[in-house]
Amino acid sequence: MALERLELLSEHGCFGGVQRFYKHFSVNQIGLPMRFALFLPPQAVAGDKVPLLTYLAGLTCTEETATMKAGAQRLAAQLGLALLFPDTSPRNSGIDGEDHHWDFGVGAGFYLDATEHPWAGHWQMESYLLQDLIPGVVAEFGLDGDRLGITGHSMGGHGALTLALRHPGVFRSLSAFAPICAPTKCPWGRKAFLGYLGQDEATWAAHDASLLMAAQTTAPFLGGILVDQGLADKFLAEQLHPEAFEAACAQVGQPLTLRRHAGYDHGYYFISSFIDDHLRHHAQALA
Repeated sequence: MALERLELLSEHGCFGGVQRFYKHFSVNQIGLPMRFALFLPPQAVAGDKVPLLTYLAGLTCTEETATMKAGAQRLAAQLGLALLFPDTSPRNSGIDGEDHHWDFGVGAGFYLDATEHPWAGHWQMESYLLQDLIPGVVAEFGLDGDRLGITGHSMGGHGALTLALRHPGVFRSLSAFAPICAPTKCPWGRKAFLGYLGQDEATWAAHDASLLMAAQTTAPFLGGILVDQGLADKFLAEQLHPEAFEAACAQVGQPLTLRRHAGYDHGYYFISSFIDDHLRHHAQALA
């Protein structure tokens, strides 16, 4: 699968590999230009077929946020992991309200396929990632499509958990930072789901990580799932609900390492403090 109208925006040497920023046109899914960042470790630059870890960023973020703030490239270069950083949402669609990322409402992608007007025309982030961007990047850059991992932060943590559970067998490793674990129960999720999926709340459960996990008949990730959560996170009590995902994992026998860290908040100082553990978690599962 080719990435349509792929354009290299910038390229930077990084820990023996290369950090690149691209733009392409998502013809079949988004119908608009989309941006992404890709880190290729030195092993990939040398021609080796390396695994790919996709990092989904959170509300208000772009493809640049984690690329520049998480500090993932150094260890990824040592481990031989390629890193994909998609943008979080379509841009420049002409839809009124598209830029409401800052009030945590619709406009932010939430990594699902919208069914409601006016969002359904372009807000197809789940299909974009699974059918367009990830397979396109694998093919374009000669990466190992049988060794895919996914992680993310906040809204992106929600995306990582739900996409991994909704598409069994696609991702071999899974982790998240401060994910929105029960979006059907929190203000961010309810506002987004109402806008994107409509008023029938029965349709929302298919995009709630805790409900998806509770519906599993067997543990989908026998190698375990890693989740880190800061206890000084101001969104923890109202928006994130990691205890719901923890209970669902216990119910189905899914191994989960949920680490709660005193003094850490919701931002990238927290993520950069523990990103190495996540990279090692994925490298071990994708070896």
